[in-house]
Amino acid sequence: MARKKAGAAGAATPAIAALTAAGAEFTTHAYEHDPSHPSYGEEAAQKMGVAPEQVFKTLVADVDGVLTVAVVPVSGSLDLKALAGAVGGKRAAMADPALAQRTTGYVLGGISPLGQRRVLRTVVDASAARHRTICVSAGRRGLEVELAPATLTALTSATVASIAR
Repeated sequence: MARKKAGAAGAATPAIAALTAAGAEFTTHAYEHDPSHPSYGEEAAQKMGVAPEQVFKTLVADVDGVLTVAVVPVSGSLDLKALAGAVGGKRAAMADPALAQRTTGYVLGGISPLGQRRVLRTVVDASAARHRTICVSAGRRGLEVELAPATLTALTSATVASIAR
């Protein structure tokens, strides 16, 4: 996997800038986003020709009053109870979309676990380790970044746990 420079796939995003600054190995994948597609993650998998189990969506949840990022495969869904347990919490619910956007600095469908406006605790689903590389949003709709799961975990200081179903 070649390291790409910021701007290699169009305008740099905070996620690409963070990867570049860290000297991380990654590849960007750009595609034409269709606003009428019902699922951002499934659209990304289809347009990139990648198995949905290898493309991960970034979700923001509220765990006992603390915003928490969950990174799970687009082929599944987030288990909120498992997410709460992974961070030592009791209750989890999806965060208000407007709050998620304000806090991360990204729009829905383009929220990246990397380069967020405010650092949030992050949990990556354990299934990521089954893949040599995974894809996550690069910070805008129609742009994904492919990287090793260990790179994502290290750069986000993530906990790894089974949080998808």
